[in-house]
Amino acid sequence: MTLSALNADVIVDKLNTGEVTATDCVQHFLDRIQSHNGDLNAFISISESAVEQAESIDQLRKAGKPLGCLAGLPIAIKDGICVAGQPTTAGSKMLEKFSPPYDATIVEKLKSAGAVIIGKTNMDEFAMGSSTENSFFGPTANPWATNRVPGGSSGGSAACVAGRLAPVAIGSDTGGSIRQPASFCGITGLKPTYGSVSRYGLIAFASSLDQIGPMTRTAKESALLMSVIAGFDPRDSTSSKIQVADFLKSLESPLSGLRIGVVREHLDEGLDSEVNTKITDSISVFKQLGANIEEIEMPHTKSAIAAYYIIAPCEASSNLARYDGVRYTFRAQADDLEEMYRNTRGQGFGDEVKQRIMLGTYALSSGYYEAYYLKASKVRRMIKQDYDEAFQKVDLILGPTTPTTAFKLGQHTQDPLAMYLADIYTVSANLAGIPAISVPVEPSSNGLPIGLQLQGRAYEESSLLQAAHQFQIATSWHTANPSEPWRTQS
Repeated sequence: MTLSALNADVIVDKLNTGEVTATDCVQHFLDRIQSHNGDLNAFISISESAVEQAESIDQLRKAGKPLGCLAGLPIAIKDGICVAGQPTTAGSKMLEKFSPPYDATIVEKLKSAGAVIIGKTNMDEFAMGSSTENSFFGPTANPWATNRVPGGSSGGSAACVAGRLAPVAIGSDTGGSIRQPASFCGITGLKPTYGSVSRYGLIAFASSLDQIGPMTRTAKESALLMSVIAGFDPRDSTSSKIQVADFLKSLESPLSGLRIGVVREHLDEGLDSEVNTKITDSISVFKQLGANIEEIEMPHTKSAIAAYYIIAPCEASSNLARYDGVRYTFRAQADDLEEMYRNTRGQGFGDEVKQRIMLGTYALSSGYYEAYYLKASKVRRMIKQDYDEAFQKVDLILGPTTPTTAFKLGQHTQDPLAMYLADIYTVSANLAGIPAISVPVEPSSNGLPIGLQLQGRAYEESSLLQAAHQFQIATSWHTANPSEPWRTQS
């Protein structure tokens, strides 16, 4: 069995026992990237020092020196997260030539644990999108069907894990950008609680919503990565000082007595009938595992999309004001300062980013703030109250991750509303700041992956990972691989 067929925890065991060297492991995945990235466009750049890092780890291991828990494991990083000396573009022309002088906190932690960063993955520009079609570097293809999207904005990270170009990857999630591509690509994606993983070094889209998290094949691998990347960071003012749980220890606990809530409205109007059937079938699996299923009401989550698409663009309008051509990044030629500002932002940003900046600027402008942003903020609080009340009755909330399977490339590019509705089940967790995970369930009749979403109380990622892990022990859908060579699908 080749290394690319193995889960990350198994690869780590083989590295620790000396059955495989870090150099051979890293080279194996670099070879796969070289062979297959042309078809998927999952990576924007490849690390030139990856093999050198692996060789150093092998030398330390041979000398009997202490090593981190991920020593020698290759990992891919979404290109909106800073890695010192490596291109970090956020999928934008604006940052095409930007190489940060520092590592993001999570990159520091991964390196300290011995992980080897092999490359930076493609993404929707500044994380604005649900399909990874908005990247300056071209769209990413879904390994299950190369004429379909991998989801977004962390589509490159999802595609590289699903396509076995990397054992695991890191993504970021502002309104579903880890979970939605995880669903479309048939992998596991965890959005942690807001504040549980440092955002220092993450290029901001919407600062009160953004969160970094793992994208893996299994919940166990996500628990392994969370044990490394979670924890307080004094450089992030929103970072929580709550003690990090032992994510791996709780995985094996049975689900007997676990209370899982289901919002009936989420399984009705707007949900693809086949997705509905597969989610309903999966509820039966949780019942067999001993969980108690209860119907709950969350009346304000129906307004989540509307609130999100006011709040997120408003924050984006503020965050992206720094990209003006003056201080760093792309600068357009012009005869005067005003023209330089206008040309830089007009040429440096893509259409989706400009659209959201204009929407956010309008909503924040004089005379409209109270009508739009303030009202959306009030709805956000009501959504949070819905969750608070629900979690007094249940431990987790179960539902679909996305309303459909992966749609075709170009299908929704001229229909923003249809594109935005791909996040209808995911944005509310970001608005409330709670953790959520997507895991694969039985695929559709045409072989495309379907994701089930579990949401939990703040800082209770252990419960999500436990439930997801037990579900994956009882099922085998997370073990499915897309066929190679990659295929298209009607």
